[in-house]
Amino acid sequence: MKKHLVYIFLLLFLFNFSIKAQKTESKPPVTRILFVFDASQSMYGTWESGRKISIARNYLIQMIDSLEQMDNIQMALRVYGHQSPVPPQDCNDTKLEVPFKAGNAGQIRQKLRHLIPRGTTPIANSLEKAANDFPECDNCRNIIILITDGIEACDGDPCQASLNLQKKGIVLKPFVIGIGIDTNFEKTFECVGHFYNTPNEKKFQEVLGVVISRALNSTTMQVNLLDTKGKPTETNVNMTFFDHVSGKVKYNFVHTINYMGNPDTLIIDPLITYDLVVHTLPAVRKSNISLSEGTHNMVGVKTPQGYINISCNGSTKYRDLDIIVRQKGKTETLNLQRNGTKEKYLKGKYNLEILTIPRVYVNDVLVEQNTTTNIEIPRPGIANFSMPASGFGSIYAETADTLIWIYNLDQRKTQQNIIMQPGNYRAVYRPKNNKQAIYTVNKRFTIVSGSSKKIILY
Repeated sequence: MKKHLVYIFLLLFLFNFSIKAQKTESKPPVTRILFVFDASQSMYGTWESGRKISIARNYLIQMIDSLEQMDNIQMALRVYGHQSPVPPQDCNDTKLEVPFKAGNAGQIRQKLRHLIPRGTTPIANSLEKAANDFPECDNCRNIIILITDGIEACDGDPCQASLNLQKKGIVLKPFVIGIGIDTNFEKTFECVGHFYNTPNEKKFQEVLGVVISRALNSTTMQVNLLDTKGKPTETNVNMTFFDHVSGKVKYNFVHTINYMGNPDTLIIDPLITYDLVVHTLPAVRKSNISLSEGTHNMVGVKTPQGYINISCNGSTKYRDLDIIVRQKGKTETLNLQRNGTKEKYLKGKYNLEILTIPRVYVNDVLVEQNTTTNIEIPRPGIANFSMPASGFGSIYAETADTLIWIYNLDQRKTQQNIIMQPGNYRAVYRPKNNKQAIYTVNKRFTIVSGSSKKIILY
C-alpha cells in the first residue's frame, strides 16, 4: 500500500511541475475530474477481501486525499444506481451528488462512505447528464473517470453519449475502470473511452493510479517544419492545435528554433488527438495526430518556403499599393501583400494581381526553397485631367482593335490627378449639363514612366 501511495504522490509532483512549465496560457489550466461511480445493486457483490462497493470507494477516497493537496485540480462526484431499488428498473437513477467547487473533497468522501447499492446501471444516461456537470470555463481540462462493475443495463448507447461529449468539447476522452468485468464485454467499453479492466483489488489500485497520472500529466513534443531536403529548418510561423473530435482550438504556438538549433519543445496534453494547422502561406494541415505518453513526440510537416519581394524602384507613388496573391489554379485570395514588402510563401507557383491603374497581372511566379523572387512594378506616371465642368467620364486602355475599360472619373470634380501605369489610353467624357451625345469628348493620351501628362477634356 505504501509503495503505491509513494508512486501516486510522485506522479502528482511531476504533474505539478509540468503544469507550472506550461507556456500556452497566462496561468496553468484547471483540471476538473468528474468521478462517475457505479452504486448499482451488483456492486454489493463480493470481490476478494470484501464487497465491491467498499473496495472501490476505499481506494477512491485515498486518491481523493492525494488530489485534495494539489493546486489547479477540482473534483466532483456523480453516482448512479443508488436511489431506486430493482425491480423495477429506474433508468433515470443518476445524480450529481457533489458538484465542482473548491474544498469539496470532504463532501465527496462523506457521500462515498454512505452509498448503498440498490438499482440498475444507466451508464449512457449518466454520461449524457454529465454534460451539464461542468460549469463554463475558458481555461479548464474536463476529465470523466467512470468506475463500474457492469455494462449498460438500459436502452442507452454509452459510446454515442461519450462521443457527443467529446464532439461538443465538453470533456476529453473518458477513462473507464472496470471492476472484474467479464472479458466478453470488454469491447463494449473500448468506444466509450480509455478502458481498463481490473480482475483483482491490486490491479484496481494500480489502474486508478495510472488513470489519475494520465489524466493529470502532460507530455512533450516538437514540430519539425521540413524543407525540401527533409531538414527541420523552417520556423517563426504560428501553429494551431485543434481537437480532432470537437474541432476546438487547444493550443497556439509560434514555432521557434531554440538556442541548441532544434525545434523548441512543447508541453502538450497527450489525451487529445490533434489536427495541426501550420499557418504558412498557404497553410498546411496535418490531421489525426496521436501522442505517446511518457515519451518525447516528434511530428514532421513539409513546409519548404521562399520569398516574394515586390518593389517599384524610383517612385514613391505606390507606397500604399496592394497586390493580391493567389495560388496558381485557385481563385480565392491567399494574401494581400503591400508594395515594398517581402513575404514568405510555400514552394510553388503564384499569380499576382497588382492593384494599379490599370491592373497588372503577373502569372506563374515561381517560389523556391529559401530563395527570393523579385517582382518589379513598372514605374508609374501621372495623368492630370482638366474638364470644363463636372460630368461623366471613363478611361480606357487602347489597343489596335478594342478599348478596355480601366477607370471611371469622379463625376463631381473638374480637376483630377490619377497615378497610372505607362501605356496608351483614351478618355471619353461628356459634361453633365450637356444633354446631347454630340458633346462627348474623346482624347487619346500616352503615359510615360516618371512623367506627368495633362489631358484637357474640352
